[in-house]
Amino acid sequence: MGGYILRRLLLMIPTLIGIMAISFIVVQFAPGGPVEQVIAELTGQGNNTTERISGGNDLQGAAFNDDFNSQYRGAQGLDPDFIKSLEKQFGFDKPPLERFLNMLWDYARFDFGESFFRNISVIDLIAEKLPVSISLGVWILLLSYGISIPLGIRKAVSDGSRFDVWTSGVIIIAYAVPGFLFGILLIVLFAGGSFFDWFPLRGLTSENWASLSWPERIIDYFWHLALPLVSLALAAFATTTLLTKNSFIDEIRKQYVTTARAKGLGERQVLYGHVFRNAMLIIIAGFPGAFITAFFSGSLLIETIFSLDGLGRLGFDSVVKRDYPVVFATLYIFSLMGLVIGLVSDLIYTWVDPRIDFERRDV
Repeated sequence: MGGYILRRLLLMIPTLIGIMAISFIVVQFAPGGPVEQVIAELTGQGNNTTERISGGNDLQGAAFNDDFNSQYRGAQGLDPDFIKSLEKQFGFDKPPLERFLNMLWDYARFDFGESFFRNISVIDLIAEKLPVSISLGVWILLLSYGISIPLGIRKAVSDGSRFDVWTSGVIIIAYAVPGFLFGILLIVLFAGGSFFDWFPLRGLTSENWASLSWPERIIDYFWHLALPLVSLALAAFATTTLLTKNSFIDEIRKQYVTTARAKGLGERQVLYGHVFRNAMLIIIAGFPGAFITAFFSGSLLIETIFSLDGLGRLGFDSVVKRDYPVVFATLYIFSLMGLVIGLVSDLIYTWVDPRIDFERRDV
């Protein structure tokens, strides 16, 4: 197993380099980069992003030259020296390959630099947004797995019964309804939209959270999370339930289950002593993807609808504003976490079913 783990760890290096290289080519050379963002602000076409650039001093002293034809869209009339100073500040005065290699070297040392348009380091910015994503990710995983697995087992045991039929109908409907659409419906019904005003619509906590007692803080925290979690739970709940049911049905129909029953074992012993271990393999296989989705990529619309400032909105805003340090740093961190979690998932495979031996397989 040690050799397998070492090979997987070594393969992470070219995988990360490939991910970053493709993203660098696609994102960095797309039109509308940070230099053009500043130019758009100067010409009144952008949002307020230039306050961060050089403390505003270079912008105030920039001269205009109507005869200058710049390579940047909308830069006609700006001083060429000013354009060059912007390129140097953003690092675009260096060749693309040098910029990419410097980025890889910095990221290998977990040095992610500062945001282009915010006076804060990328790590501090991610840490600032992390509580929202952790709150959504942890609780949605606990809800989806804590409810879906027992429900899926019950549906598999009672396959074809009335309970199985009507729960399948509910699950299919829940899966078909987009989470963000259901979130809007919840706002209309329960967050002061048109009917009841029972739940808050902004943030993770109330303004007076610091003055509350610990029991009151816990209640306030879940009070704010109730509607976003219900909205996010629909798709994850449906997928995990049906996956669990089908996995258990496949195992229940196998010969070893018939043999176990013939030996006089009870249904509970057969189900949890024999079937459970094998049926859960496919659930474990899907955990890394569910983890990454729940934490980092599945909550952008929900965060926007419920005014939650998490990693989903951070990533989207960074791409829109061409804040490359934030874009590439979050991509690097999330990709690394995904690779590590994939390895951990394989190790859990061997723990759940000792018959699996990755040492005998090619990576």
